[in-house]
Amino acid sequence: MIDKIVRSMAEAMAGVPDGATVFIGGFGAVGQPNALIDGLIEHGAKDLVIATNNAGVGRVGLARLMDLGRVRKIICSFPRSSDPVVFESLYRAGKIELEIVPQGTLAARIHAAGAGIPLFFTPTGVGTKMAMGKETREIDGRMYVAEKALHGDVALVEAWEADRWGNLTYRKSGRNFNPVMAMGAALTIVQAQHVRALGEIDPDHVHTPGIFVSRVLHVPYGDPSGF
Repeated sequence: MIDKIVRSMAEAMAGVPDGATVFIGGFGAVGQPNALIDGLIEHGAKDLVIATNNAGVGRVGLARLMDLGRVRKIICSFPRSSDPVVFESLYRAGKIELEIVPQGTLAARIHAAGAGIPLFFTPTGVGTKMAMGKETREIDGRMYVAEKALHGDVALVEAWEADRWGNLTYRKSGRNFNPVMAMGAALTIVQAQHVRALGEIDPDHVHTPGIFVSRVLHVPYGDPSGF
């Protein structure tokens, strides 16, 4: 019987290695798997490469993970958010690496990993520092830059609901980076606000099929009323 529901945070984080490339879903704070980030901190993995939309806020969640010295490199679109004190101090001290990737390109690189596409061409970044060291090609009179797929060892994902097969539904803006990150990682760990019986989720509402999901942890919070 397929059952991807885990019973504890320790079980959810089991086997996450040092040096892993970890995708963290969310658009700012929306759709961010905060409980799983705290679980990763408690798990103790270090020397991590984090791929996410922005570099954390204040001193909680992702910012706390960086503040504890667990992150070697961050790949993101917006390293400077409303309160980027931790990232900025680490970066200025030379204690963390940064790779800036335009937001659409970041999503496309992760999606490419999940779709088995090793490389694609985009016009974004042509003629800028983003294109340095990368192949460029003229196609139908327009210049494009080559971008490689970005594979994750682990993805931390927040979902509105899940079933024991790992089928996921996201709520509103929570459907941001979470679906592509679930696709692009070898091990996808999900925190779900609701766990439904098998067959209870309308197939038309399945945004991420369970084939992309490894583990689901029930983390209830917020309004239980639904969409």
